[in-house]
Amino acid sequence: MMQYDFIVIGSGPAGRRAAIQAAKLGRRVLVVEKGTRVGGVSVHTGTIPSKTLRETALNLTGWRERGFYGRAYRVKQEISAEDLRRRLLITLDHEVEVLEHQFSRNRVSHIRGLARFVDSHTLEIEKTDGEMIQVRGTAILLSIGTKPFRPPNVPFDHEKIIDSDELLELKEIPRSMIVIGAGVIGIEYATIYSALDTAVTVVEPRATMLDFIDREIVDDFIYQLRDRNMKLLFGQSAEKIEREPDGRCKVTLSNGRVLTAEMVLYAAGRMGATAALNLEATGLVADARGRIKVNPETFQTDVPSIYAAGDIVGFPSLASTAMEQGRIAARHAVGAPASDPPQYFPYGIYAVPEISTCGLTEEEVKERHIPYECGIARFRETSRGHIMGLDTGMLKMIFSMKTRRLLGVHIIGEGATELIHIGQAVLNLKGTVDYFVENTFNYPTLAEAYKIAGLDAWNRMGELEPAHPQDAPEEHQQAAQ
Repeated sequence: MMQYDFIVIGSGPAGRRAAIQAAKLGRRVLVVEKGTRVGGVSVHTGTIPSKTLRETALNLTGWRERGFYGRAYRVKQEISAEDLRRRLLITLDHEVEVLEHQFSRNRVSHIRGLARFVDSHTLEIEKTDGEMIQVRGTAILLSIGTKPFRPPNVPFDHEKIIDSDELLELKEIPRSMIVIGAGVIGIEYATIYSALDTAVTVVEPRATMLDFIDREIVDDFIYQLRDRNMKLLFGQSAEKIEREPDGRCKVTLSNGRVLTAEMVLYAAGRMGATAALNLEATGLVADARGRIKVNPETFQTDVPSIYAAGDIVGFPSLASTAMEQGRIAARHAVGAPASDPPQYFPYGIYAVPEISTCGLTEEEVKERHIPYECGIARFRETSRGHIMGLDTGMLKMIFSMKTRRLLGVHIIGEGATELIHIGQAVLNLKGTVDYFVENTFNYPTLAEAYKIAGLDAWNRMGELEPAHPQDAPEEHQQAAQ
């Protein structure tokens, strides 16, 4: 039986970062991946494919140029599913090649197969060629990711009633689509296909969506979606989904309303892919959604030799945070010191338009009874925005009236997920509104919106002497998500 210092199950963002970190610390590392290629959900069905699909759709439709040339403008008149898939395959091949090279360069061993626990240190692996082997690890990391939640009452048929993984295999772009679920995944795909001129209806049982995002940003987002004729039906659930004799899909809502479309995308949640792991052999128990409880500082489970990181541990379920979780877990597992991650991390939603946020929302600031002021900049107020033909997009910053420190930054519009990192740096370095007022930003850029929003807030706040930041430590506690 082969013995390893560190075994990683799954090669997604958490798994690959953990494996490489442990290898760089001189440990003997094995990665077990059940897929035919390394990369996990992030590379093959999640992060990379959805973002590639988004970029392809925006490029081929000419979406970014419509501010100048009108809503009818298109770069390619007839866009097919094959057009979307061609760029996706090129991107995936590159990602896999880079990852395999990283494993090779850092001498990380890799086995393709399905792993299941024999005990808390031993795994049985059924390799892709059918061979069964056992391996032992001093520590084991679970980074197996999630899969779409598929309730038994939804008649998935892999053709017209599909989940988010199957969406990537479409043979043609539907003329109409009903999306069940207005979470991050559902709303990303809904807006991407809307940009492809698919008539999209979103059904969400909650009264609103994206509750962890600043309300003003969500309101602006909803306005933009409805302005381009997307239907958003809140407070209604899908009671019945079925195929009609003519091949169309029919969805009956809880209020009796009936919707029809060429296709239904069910995107109401995901499940941790823990079913095949035989967790019972270790004493671990996953929750109803297949997620595993961990120590949020070390990512160690209730079984000391087993760690978990990435989507399988729940919120925030981001590739970026999964990488950091994997790194911290690997260092703790092999006995190396690990510094605490910065307090604030960015959250990106790759919808059309993009949304990105970091720090406290205005609602969270109010709940803490912190005296505050906001500064807002519209992208159309910047010269770069005019050059790009932008008539939407905004950047919002929230500052403490007591310390003048930045509490949160929230962006909607072109480049939001890139722009957010300026605000993230200022947040983690405890910067104040004066940073944005006194510093120079490249001109013309969208980043200039930071200065405009900073001046907006500064004008409202007045030239107050800042209190010492330690006078109000409660302002900067990480928001409970």
